[in-house]
Amino acid sequence: MTYIVKVSVRSLVEYAHRAGSIDAEFRTNVSLQEGTKAHQQIQKSYAEHDLKEVHLAGILRCGELELHMEGRCDGILQDSDGVTIDEIKSTAGSLERIDENTSPVHWSQAYCYAYLYVKREGLQRLSVRLTYVQVDTGQQKRFLKTVSAAELESIMQSLAAKYAPYAKLQLEHEERRNRSIRELSFPFDEYRQGQRKLAGAVYQAIIERQKLFVKAPTGTGKTISTLFPAVKAIGEGKLLRVFYLTAKTIARTAAEQAVGFMQSRGLHLRCATLTAKEKICFKEETRCRKEYCEYANGYYDRINAAVLDLLNNETMLTRGTFETYARKHTVCPFEFSLDVSYIADAIVCDYNYVFDPRTSLKRLYEEQKKQTVLLVDEAHNLVDRGREMFSAELGKASFLQLKKEYKGRSRSVADAAKAVNDYFIGWRKAHAERKTFVQPALPEQLLPLVEAFAAAAEEELASAESAIPAGPSSGGEAQRVLLETYFAAQSFIRIAGYYNDAYVTYGETTGSDVRIKLFCLDPSALLNQISKGYGSQVFFSATLSPLSYYRDMLGGTTEDYALTLPSPFRKEQLDVLLLPLSTRYRDRELTKGRIADGIHRLLREKEGNYLLFFPSYEYMNEVYERFMERSPCAEVLVQQPVMAEEEREAFLEAFQPRRDRRCVGFAVMGGIFSEGIDLTGERLTGTVVVGVGLPQVGLERDIIKDYFDAKGRNGFDYAYVYPGINKVLQAGGRLIRTEADRGTLLLVDDRFAQAKYGQLLPEEWKPLRLMELTGEQRETAR
Repeated sequence: MTYIVKVSVRSLVEYAHRAGSIDAEFRTNVSLQEGTKAHQQIQKSYAEHDLKEVHLAGILRCGELELHMEGRCDGILQDSDGVTIDEIKSTAGSLERIDENTSPVHWSQAYCYAYLYVKREGLQRLSVRLTYVQVDTGQQKRFLKTVSAAELESIMQSLAAKYAPYAKLQLEHEERRNRSIRELSFPFDEYRQGQRKLAGAVYQAIIERQKLFVKAPTGTGKTISTLFPAVKAIGEGKLLRVFYLTAKTIARTAAEQAVGFMQSRGLHLRCATLTAKEKICFKEETRCRKEYCEYANGYYDRINAAVLDLLNNETMLTRGTFETYARKHTVCPFEFSLDVSYIADAIVCDYNYVFDPRTSLKRLYEEQKKQTVLLVDEAHNLVDRGREMFSAELGKASFLQLKKEYKGRSRSVADAAKAVNDYFIGWRKAHAERKTFVQPALPEQLLPLVEAFAAAAEEELASAESAIPAGPSSGGEAQRVLLETYFAAQSFIRIAGYYNDAYVTYGETTGSDVRIKLFCLDPSALLNQISKGYGSQVFFSATLSPLSYYRDMLGGTTEDYALTLPSPFRKEQLDVLLLPLSTRYRDRELTKGRIADGIHRLLREKEGNYLLFFPSYEYMNEVYERFMERSPCAEVLVQQPVMAEEEREAFLEAFQPRRDRRCVGFAVMGGIFSEGIDLTGERLTGTVVVGVGLPQVGLERDIIKDYFDAKGRNGFDYAYVYPGINKVLQAGGRLIRTEADRGTLLLVDDRFAQAKYGQLLPEEWKPLRLMELTGEQRETAR
């Protein structure tokens, strides 16, 4: 049997030549734009008859394996001495550390192009050249070898032999996967209300390579309704891969369970879950250096065997699975999961793996992206996450520390840190009266100072003398500060490259410290720029309301597909009450006792467990104190600003359907208990939402407001009302999760009776039934 495999030159050589250790504490990274510019610089020096960016393709047979290879050669040079294949590599590091034997991968890549060219042209011999270029200086370094056709054949056979076991495994998996998908039917006996419509819309968006925005209420079954059509599209050859993107751990668990349920119905599909490095790391400190971590030391010597073992035995590649096989093969579980994700059929992960320019999966080729769908769960979270991902800031304190620490160790680092620190001092003096300053332009004088610091820090970190010690020491601490500040500087420089009229720069002084931030006000264009490389994108949430706002902020247009589904639950399952007391900041002292009284009345009249949500910890604690002045017949729990995972689980575990004692939980809107949790049946029978959720008034929110006002949109709605009402919808949505649930939702705020806020509430919450005020409450509400 002949196994036919399509493979890029780069994929082949990177797989065959993986060796050595992880040293991820510091890498001299080159951006795509920098690399392209460096390549073009070299190619401009070619003679007129030389060729550049040449697509080469061919077939290599090795036993039962038939490799269909292709790639793009940087240069094919021709002169009186013959033909030379030129492979260009850019680096941000020093060329002094590069010699002829630095990278076997680079030589192999050049040999592959030479092999394909020799086969195409019938040559017996040619030259292969590696050209290294330093992106900052333009300095070049070249190495040249002459190889025969026979030598190239031998090299390629060796590469193919290493690749063969993996290629065969992949082919067998794809055949079994596609067969199982063809036989797979919807994994439940029947569709819930709205599910068939949602699944059909997702499938249509995938086939037509469109964006789809979906508002689908709780209970619709969004996870399975988006994953099932995507899986079917893979089986039909319409897709290569699915990304299921989430912001919450519980949503990742739901996606895993949906895939697992389809697998129990016969689906054979690899699903990989990516877990943050800090959470999955086996060591006490997350320091990826071979001197410190045995899982980093020799990682690439063992990773291919680990991958083959995993893929031969598992398809549900969860955190636990990665940890088990990582320990077995002594490889880093985080890097292991990243390596496997590139060959998984479905990847469940956080938004940042796709959208964040600092941490995205960068080895996905453009052709692969075109065959990938992004399923963006709880998409309302991506607006503020987008702002965060496309913003960057620097603080004065770290530069002052580095100026002192490196004064006697590295003159270049100390001087560069001093220059940045001096800039901050000058800024602080210039704005001593206002403490804050906002400008719609880059800090032009700061940028070259940060770039100079990054260059000095990079040289220091890359030198052999700067290896961070395995154990703690004052020197090691200084170097860790240098590393962290270097990454912050690089982020600042990178984000400066995105800067446009959707940004402002603001500075803020706190005591002697100063921070300057490149603040992204509207991430829509950048989110669109990143997502448009993918085949299709589906943004969905129960609270994508108003839909026009989220479509605008997530990079959509009126031409994109949109779908709004009704609630699958019966109106009689939910009793919605309104307590019209003011929760405005100026009125809180006056009304907090009355709100506590209203909650007590509700608990007396309606049995069961309750979750109470407030707009801030301070306000929550104030009402809690008034509430506890009476003796509630309940176990009362209070959310803390920082809670360990065990504490969160204990909080939720307390909500049990007990008749002898009820549970009342005080929590904050937008927090860990207001989104993505399921307390079904009698575990939760009532929810109270205090306030309309408006974010706290502050500098950044006011900057956002002013920006959208200037754009002709309602800035207050964009900065405060819409984000606030989303928190209300999320908190209220904790209550009715299944067809069997029943409960009471109490909304506390007189603004819910206003048309502006009332029209943003879901239809299933209407009409609001007024909770009668006592005489004292009526007096307070005036």
